[in-house]
Formats: sequence, C-alpha cells, structure tokens
Amino acid sequence: MKKLAIGVDIGGINTAFGLVDENGDLYAESVISTKKYPYVDDYPAYVEDLCNSMRALAQSLSFEYELTGIGIGAPNANFHKGTIETPANLWKFKENDPNPDEKRRVFTLAADISKCFGGVKTLITNDANAATIGEMIYGNAKGMKDFIMITLGTGLGSGFVANGEMIYGHDGFAGEFGHVIVERDGRECGCGRKGCLETYVSATGIKRTAFELMAKMNAPSKLRSIAFEDFDASMISAAAEQGDPIALEAYRFTGEMLGRALADVVTVTSPQAIFLFGGLSKAGKLIFEPTQWYMEENMLFVFKNKVKLLPSGIQGKNAAILGASALIWQEAAK
Repeated sequence: MKKLAIGVDIGGINTAFGLVDENGDLYAESVISTKKYPYVDDYPAYVEDLCNSMRALAQSLSFEYELTGIGIGAPNANFHKGTIETPANLWKFKENDPNPDEKRRVFTLAADISKCFGGVKTLITNDANAATIGEMIYGNAKGMKDFIMITLGTGLGSGFVANGEMIYGHDGFAGEFGHVIVERDGRECGCGRKGCLETYVSATGIKRTAFELMAKMNAPSKLRSIAFEDFDASMISAAAEQGDPIALEAYRFTGEMLGRALADVVTVTSPQAIFLFGGLSKAGKLIFEPTQWYMEENMLFVFKNKVKLLPSGIQGKNAAILGASALIWQEAAK
C-alpha cells in the first residue's frame, strides 16, 4: 500500500498542507487561514479547523494509502517538546486580556494534531529546520552529512546539519543564525536587540539598505520614486537587473554582510556546503556572487575554497509543505 505523509506549513497569514510521498511527489494540497484565528483563545478553533481540513483532504484521494505521519513547520516550534512557544505573529493576547502570561502562549500542537488523527506520529520543528530537512531528503543535500541551510525571507532563518543529524540543541532552539550580531549597536531588530544579521540580510533588510543608500548616494535610481510602504525586495532585484546603481550596491552590501557572517560560522561546523533558500536567494548571481566573494575573502585559511555555496533544490511554492513532510520520512529512515 502507498505510504503518504502530511506536510503542514504554518505562516502568519495562511496554513498550507498537503499529502506527500517519500519521493517528494505531492498528491493533494489545501490551505486554511491562520490570521482568522489571531488570539490565544482562538487556538482551539484553529486546531479544529486544521484537523477537519486535513481530514477532508486525506479523504479526497481516490486510492487507498497508509498515513505514515504528520510533519509540521512553524515559527518558534520546539522539536523536542512538540510545541510552539511564544510565537511573535501567532495567537497573541487581546489588548484587554486580564492575564497576559506568556506561559499561556506555549501551544502543544503536535500532541493536539496527533490526537485528532488517532495518535498518528506527529512531529514539529521550526520552518527553517523543516526546509533544511527537506533539502536533505528531496533536494541538493542528498547524501551530505554536514551542511547549512540559510532561508532568506522576511527574516533570516537557518538550519544546521552535522554528521547527518539536525542540530537542535538542548532546548530545541539551536540555529538562530539570523540573530548573531554583525554590527554592534546597529539596526534595531524585532527580537529587541540591535545589529542582528537578519536586519541586513533578508527581504526586510535589503529594503532598509536601499533606503539608506538613497540617502547617502547621489546616483539616479528608479527606486527613489517608490514610497516605503509600496516597496518590496523584488523591486530591488528588477532594478539591479537593469543596472540600477542603488540596487546593485544594495545587493553587494547584502552579500558582504552575509558572506562575512558565513565565513565565521564555517569555523564552527565545517560544512560541505551552504544552501540559500527563499525569496531573496532567487535573485541568483546578484546575491550569490558577492556572498561567495566576501565569504572566501574572510575565510580562515584551512577552509578556503572547500565550502560550496549552492541554491536550494526544493525552491517553489510547495517547498515548505515538502520540507515539513520530510520530518516524517527522516524519522522513518532511522
């Protein structure tokens, strides 16, 4: 009988999910709204909606199969505990909540979903780790035992694999590369500190860079006519492709910040390769070339020209679902 897993990707706006086999073939997919359930007290209704929707999707297939498990990728997910813990953009307190205790914002999602499906194995990890495992199971990291995944979206996420195993750390939250400080007293970060890498290297970060450059440089640029609220990273890519000097410098600077940081992290894990995944990585050579150059320029001599910088092999709209489902196939292979 065919074996399938459900992969679930929880975002602040929507939750996408699908049925995937061990080869990464997607048989059916669907989506529900996450933002429809914004508050702590909405969490039970969210779980019920998600369970019912997944069950309906599973029953829509025209052939018999065995559900091997459910893998979930989500912000602030703890693999060890099966929980989502104090997520920044999910299930917040209402302004008039009489008891805004952060302990109430630890959600036992893996156990709650498993219960809906009669105890089927359910695993959860943060979204960057899910992408990392997806790369290992379905993507360009097949056969690699030591590599790093960098996810370049609204923020910067990361996953570290050593000797074929994800590094979770003792508390389940290892791998917060986006929050290493690269500029002391630098840009303010959503985490409450200043100078974190993701404030420079992310879709949000490159947007901030472009506006700083427009203030510092006199060069003509079509970006100058775009209001900050209407601005997004794809506009910088489009302008750079046309030779816009502000956009080109924004990518050079972003690659410099990322390359320098990667040179440092290589000294800790000595990876075979580093993969770039997510929206900003789709800029291709605009981000890869400066990142590679500054990484090698700042690399400790024993690591020079040993570490490959590669694009993800699971890019695409279903990548997050595939990554989440890979949690199950990785566990099944043990």
